Amino acid sequence: MFSRQVENNLQRKTFWHRIIAKKISAPVVILFLAIASLSVSFIVAREGYVMGVTILCGLIALPIAYASVVYPEFGIIALIVASFFINFASRFLPEPTPIGLVIDGLTYLLILGFFIRQKKEKNWSYFNDPISWFILIWLAYNLFEIINPNSPSILEWVFTVRTVGFIMLMYFVFVYHIRSRECIKLLLKVWVALAFISGLSAIQQEYFGLFPFEQEWLHRFPERFKLLFIGGHLRKWGLFSDPVVYAYNMVAAALICISMLFRDNKPAKKILLIFLTIFFFTVMLYSGTRASYVIIPAAILMLAILKFNKKIFVMVLTGGLLLGVLIVMPTSNPTLSRFQSAFKPSKDASFEERARNQARIKPYILTHPFGGGLGSVGVWGERFAPNSYLAKFPPDSGYVRVAVELGYIGLLLYCIFNFVILYKGISYFYLIRDPDLKAYCLAMVLIIFAFDFGNYPQQAFVQYPSNILSFLAMALLNITMRLDIEQRKLNAA
Repeated sequence: MFSRQVENNLQRKTFWHRIIAKKISAPVVILFLAIASLSVSFIVAREGYVMGVTILCGLIALPIAYASVVYPEFGIIALIVASFFINFASRFLPEPTPIGLVIDGLTYLLILGFFIRQKKEKNWSYFNDPISWFILIWLAYNLFEIINPNSPSILEWVFTVRTVGFIMLMYFVFVYHIRSRECIKLLLKVWVALAFISGLSAIQQEYFGLFPFEQEWLHRFPERFKLLFIGGHLRKWGLFSDPVVYAYNMVAAALICISMLFRDNKPAKKILLIFLTIFFFTVMLYSGTRASYVIIPAAILMLAILKFNKKIFVMVLTGGLLLGVLIVMPTSNPTLSRFQSAFKPSKDASFEERARNQARIKPYILTHPFGGGLGSVGVWGERFAPNSYLAKFPPDSGYVRVAVELGYIGLLLYCIFNFVILYKGISYFYLIRDPDLKAYCLAMVLIIFAFDFGNYPQQAFVQYPSNILSFLAMALLNITMRLDIEQRKLNAA
């Protein structure tokens, strides 16, 4: 034991001796570092602190870029982390700062790493499955929209496909580079940890008030404040762009924790998972997003169907009774009142407004089989075709947005695409034998189902990090099945 420790210390000493004494202390290296430091000092003194920050960002970005290409697992984690913090960072940066280029850069680097590795391995068998084929079909349909004659401006398509298309390609990157259960476990831990940080951010917003830069962001546009301040209570959004994205991601994290309870965990881990589940469901209420309140019982019902037994039945029945009590009990709490209103849509003014908007746009959808063009609704439509019929239309629902932009043909294709993913995910769940991989697959099925369900009252897939995490969930369905098959072959050998 002692000799091994001495050997390890000697190896560490030899390593640092090699790096510090022989490499960095070389005259050429010292001369280069001296010239570089003097050059940077001169540039910062002449151009100002902005140039200094730019150089610092470059020094950080270069090793991250290298690691993302050479070590794709690191790149995937960096992409997920960036997708969680991208909107938070934008609040204390000047409005025109192209912060989205960080996500674009990471996706381009991961795609580059994919082709470099694929050139060496030449293995396309990972993508020979229905989910991969339907993602390619959906991607091709979105690219086909460039020739849509109803699109008022091609720039809408260009700016929308830049994010939609490349984020879609992340599915293939995930499927190809995630090759072990340890990697899956690490990714899920990172996912839950980032969601927990966002939950803490919402607690800070709820009980301690907003940071000055959050206050400035909130009041930057009057429409934003009117949207978030409802019934005398400010809806919370954590690290994300809006309360809807925040709420849906809290639900997703809670579903991961619930699914992990079905693994053979130690009691301490089970207690931690139960605590996290309660935490995520509680902080989700601060968002005031009624759609998220509805998708929770829907996801739990799906869980009960997939894992039907006496214990699950009792748990779901108890949860249903508690939900019923919460819905009908009298309260003066604004958060609980908004929760109750989610289950009474006939008394919800916003629900009625959505119904009127959908009725108004229905004739347009029926007469435009390929829609008005990708990006014709929302930010890019207002920017590049502000006088068009669709620019000011509030789609609210993700399915309505698809129908308006891509037509009823696109909506049909999109629904088939979602059905195939859920069908294969459920099939894989029943086929997988390994309990850990089975739990991972279950979590992804529940998340995809919850997002599909929540995509009707809101847009569940368009914002960071939901768009990236949804394709990660789809990829993990295939990965868990593949790893289970590989493990069976090893056991049989």
